[in-house]
Amino acid sequence: MPVLTIRRLDISDARLLIAGASDKAREIGVPMCIAITDESGQLIAFERMDGGKVTSTTIAIDKAFTAAAAKKATHEYGAASQPGSPAFGIHSAIGGRLMVVGGGLPVIIDGEVVGGIGISSGTPAQDLSCAEAGIAHFLATRG
Repeated sequence: MPVLTIRRLDISDARLLIAGASDKAREIGVPMCIAITDESGQLIAFERMDGGKVTSTTIAIDKAFTAAAAKKATHEYGAASQPGSPAFGIHSAIGGRLMVVGGGLPVIIDGEVVGGIGISSGTPAQDLSCAEAGIAHFLATRG
């Protein structure tokens, strides 16, 4: 019988994701709040860079939660949650934790969502750019 191996993010993975995201944040000059969750959206690690907005702490965590638990990038919910769209009002789901602005991405290994990264403090485009950089660094480093 084949053995099924489920890949999960651990703290060393989370540190790689944070390193890549924070490097990008320094490059663009925007101190960020960076959250990493496991596949169920539970927090593994968090960093608020010096100067990161205090109000962005919860937003970053909720972006990572949404990306991992819903297995979808947060910006994809943005268009789908507008009035008249199929997911209108979804932002109020799960006690308001479901985020519909850019900056949250699922972390995918071999086609499986193994976690989420959420970034906040900049514009949605800046947050998304840092999340993408975090994932790129993680994938490049882990081999």
